[in-house]
Amino acid sequence: MMRSILIAAVVGVLAAVPASYLLTAPARQDRAATSARAGNDVFGMVTPAEAWPICSTMSAMTETPDRAALDPDFAAGKRAIVAGDWNGAIKALSSAGLRDARNADIQNYLGYAYRRLRQVDPAMRHYQQALRLNPRHRSAHEHLGEAYLVQGDLTKAKEHLAALERICLIPCDEYDDLRRAIAKYDKVAER
Repeated sequence: MMRSILIAAVVGVLAAVPASYLLTAPARQDRAATSARAGNDVFGMVTPAEAWPICSTMSAMTETPDRAALDPDFAAGKRAIVAGDWNGAIKALSSAGLRDARNADIQNYLGYAYRRLRQVDPAMRHYQQALRLNPRHRSAHEHLGEAYLVQGDLTKAKEHLAALERICLIPCDEYDDLRRAIAKYDKVAER
């Protein structure tokens, strides 16, 4: 009898660990969910929208059984991001953030929406808040690194690339995206 209880407890723990990781890990991002629509001034040059360092992976925007299922504002904010309605996303996600101030994903999505509106300072504040809440939040590291590139701070962007290298034990989209954005930035800087 005691052996059966012990075996059941071990099996329960073994099942709970992967389940808790899947429920709490930062959501993966969909490369097809977003497209750049605006340019950016880099070194005094206006670059086309495609060259602006905005991640191409926001797969977390698809409806998944996560916080969005529990919070209609969070779900509305994610839908607004997919639709490119940055102001609508900010409004909905800000409401969700008032109820769930410890949600790093909400802060990351808010930062993303602000950055798409070219409001880099509030975007960076939200990314930094996301990293305070979850220092291993891959998306926030990627997005904050891209925001540093927008500000011309290559050193800080590379710090976030190094952080992603430590966090991503296997290849991850966030590392690859930031690495490409830094390479593109270096190429423009050489001109």
